[in-house]
Amino acid sequence: MPKDKKERKKGSWLDRLRNKYRLVIMNDETLEERFTFRLSRLNVFIALGTLTIILIFLTSILIAFTPLREYIPGYTNVGLQKKLYQLQVKTDSIVRDLEKRDAFIQNIRDIMNGKDLTSDVPVARDTLKKYTNIKQKKSVEDSLLRADVENQGKYNLYRIENAENARQKNAPIGKVLFFVPLKGVITNEFNPSQSHYGVDIVSKTNEAIKCVLDGTVIMSNWTLETGYTIAIQHQQNIVSVYKHNSALLKKEGDFVKAGDPIAIIGQTGELTTGPHLHFELWNDGNAVNPKDYINF
Repeated sequence: MPKDKKERKKGSWLDRLRNKYRLVIMNDETLEERFTFRLSRLNVFIALGTLTIILIFLTSILIAFTPLREYIPGYTNVGLQKKLYQLQVKTDSIVRDLEKRDAFIQNIRDIMNGKDLTSDVPVARDTLKKYTNIKQKKSVEDSLLRADVENQGKYNLYRIENAENARQKNAPIGKVLFFVPLKGVITNEFNPSQSHYGVDIVSKTNEAIKCVLDGTVIMSNWTLETGYTIAIQHQQNIVSVYKHNSALLKKEGDFVKAGDPIAIIGQTGELTTGPHLHFELWNDGNAVNPKDYINF
């Protein structure tokens, strides 16, 4: 095809897009013009494209910021799961209360009829055999990791002088010498106004988390929101909390010393955004900023 013919064809295609058309809306009976619009194919394409983009944007906002997102696979609602757990606990409590009430009424009937009393709460037989065949085994990798973590704190220096320990027990929190729980970078500061009562510390993978003071483990458990969590009670009514761990090395009731490995850094729980330690420090029931007392 000659070059001039190609250019004329290309020009005619662009001209067709820019050609003006008139859309007239008339009264069918009187032929009176009601509305008149001047349009072109290009304007129609631009208008339809803009309308499509606006509809997609509004639909995305509607799904992202309204309860409709819960109907999309992959989205989760932490509050809904928490309510479901609470309802399950209440249901179990109601069942136990009904069993106790039925047993109490039966005992009253037996007393009135001169019969022997039965037990207050009937116990199902199969519940007694539920955990008889469970065998706990340690893998080689788990044993090696535990040995490595325990060796890291094997040669830590502790305060052993009695006079110094006595001064520590009665000293205010500002004069207490804390052991650094984890060396790393703080990515989220202490902010009680946003219900963030600690600091988030990012460090190396599988890094051991150390206890900040001598104390007793009062909590060593897993929760839906914070994953593997451990809390330790210290002197001067101080409590330290360590959240989102990948593994816990101590159990409730254990006595730990400052610098002892108590957990492994991780990212467990619904409220985590990556591998880190969420560390909280509480004194007399109030959350305090750990950065005021510990140099991370």
